[in-house]
Amino acid sequence: MKNDTSMRGTATRRRLLRDAALGGSTLASWAILPAGVTSAATESEPEIAQSSKQDPVMQPTVDTSHATPAVAKQLVRYFRRKSAQDLEGTMAFFAQRSSTYIDATLGWQLASWDELYDFFATYMPTWPEGSASYPVRILGDTRSALVFFTDTAGLFGPSELRLAGAVDFERGLITRQVDYWDGRHFGLGNLASLQLPADQFPRDFRESTVGGSASAVMRRVVRHLAGALRQADGAAAAKLFAPDAVFEDVPSHISITGPASIEKYLKAASGLLPYAGARTAVRHVLGNDVGGGYEFMAADGPVPRGIVGLELDSLQRISRLTALWDGSLVPDDALLSLAARAVER
Repeated sequence: MKNDTSMRGTATRRRLLRDAALGGSTLASWAILPAGVTSAATESEPEIAQSSKQDPVMQPTVDTSHATPAVAKQLVRYFRRKSAQDLEGTMAFFAQRSSTYIDATLGWQLASWDELYDFFATYMPTWPEGSASYPVRILGDTRSALVFFTDTAGLFGPSELRLAGAVDFERGLITRQVDYWDGRHFGLGNLASLQLPADQFPRDFRESTVGGSASAVMRRVVRHLAGALRQADGAAAAKLFAPDAVFEDVPSHISITGPASIEKYLKAASGLLPYAGARTAVRHVLGNDVGGGYEFMAADGPVPRGIVGLELDSLQRISRLTALWDGSLVPDDALLSLAARAVER
């Protein structure tokens, strides 16, 4: 149970979140079970309370090919509890001693277990019938992971959201989660009513509280990749990719296949990509030897932060890269320029 002092100490932030929510609705989830973990994920789970407004929907469509079975089960169970609007069950996945939840696009921060408890306690009763938040792809292990997930339209405003969450664990419990998403996909008008001014964003994303939770392999790959991108060295970056690797940049809606094409794109677009250039840096690395990624920072340019998901093959080469950042921070012509750089001649 949470203490009463915490309820009084975060009134301003809770009021902001309450007033900002579109249509009185916010985070909700249904459960989607990945193939191969369905029975294991449910064997020890308690039955959903009879008072729940909706039953979890089961579909074996989550890509867990680059995640350990343990983290796949843990995150699926987490979505199941949220799906059931089970406040206590949901909060049981977060570490009470130290937990942080940050929305990197809106600038919202829930800086403790108690604040997050209050947030869910306020909104769970208002979640609309049939809304859903479900995992699509999970990368990593129970030390740290990156989960791609979708919020359906009507859950959090009138548009769907496609997000990537950086998740750190301690003894199986979430200690830090930071969600990244493209504000343009949400709609610029919808975003404007929710997003904090840039100078009110958290000064840091509490990465220092979780330390180095990624494997040595993932840290090495990220070091080489981020270093090559920092130097605008497309050739060096391309050497890190597998023969049939896919490079995805979500806000610019591009998908490029193969190291040769990836190299051409990086050489042409390095001056425009927010995760490339001399003033970029790695904020935090996540994942294991086969899946994870890194949160990045950029001191120059209009996009100060984002996340890069990485899948590695058996030879520790990048087989898939997915970059996600807030496209609302750049004008239309910047996105068109990024897409134009992908045209091969």
